[in-house]
This record gives sequence, structure tokens and C-alpha cells, in this order.
Amino acid sequence: QVQLVESGGGLVQPGGSLRLSCAASARISNWQNLAWYRQSPGGQREWVAGIARYGTTDYAEFTEGRFTISTNDALTLYLQMNNLKPEDTAVYYCHVLTDTFTDYWGQGTQVTVSS
Repeated sequence: QVQLVESGGGLVQPGGSLRLSCAASARISNWQNLAWYRQSPGGQREWVAGIARYGTTDYAEFTEGRFTISTNDALTLYLQMNNLKPEDTAVYYCHVLTDTFTDYWGQGTQVTVSS
């Protein structure tokens, strides 16, 4: 069973930046979509950004051009977050969906944006 481990979260002031990483314990060769989700306290898990196998990236409207998703062929997934806002405070999760509709989740990394 492949494990996903997120890192890079922490406490940052408004306007600051963080780079989240999600490392897979083994290469997932049949991935179709990689994504980041987040869940704020009392809220539901929501999609943040995704990258498809053929390279297309897509972002939730609330990212407003501040976030960038990237990968090195599914061994590590990244989320660069700039100009962070207090409303970005959440636990961030990475997700992998394969061509057999198997999905993998990481355990999450906490991002707190506060002065």
C-alpha cells in the first residue's frame, strides 16, 4: 500500500508563503489526477488544486492565482502558496487518483495563517 506523507505546513503571517510537499512511498505509475484538498475547522473538505496526467492544472477560484501545483511525475506533489490569508488556515491533504479509480490520501499538514 502506497503511503502519502505531507510536509511543509506551519504558522505564517498574512501575506507570507509556504510550500507544501506530498511524498509517495513508491511511484504511482498509473496516476491520472493529483490534487490538494483542505479542511478548515468546522468545515467540509474542499478541493484546492489539481493536475491531470496530461499536464493540465486547475485551481479553485479562492486561490486567485496565489497557489501553484506541480509534481515530479507523482513521486512528489507540491503546492506553492503565496500571499496567504487567514482564511487559508486549514489542514491540507494531498490526493492521488489512479486509472483504476483507486485513491490515496495523505494524513494532512496544518497551515495556520495568523499575525
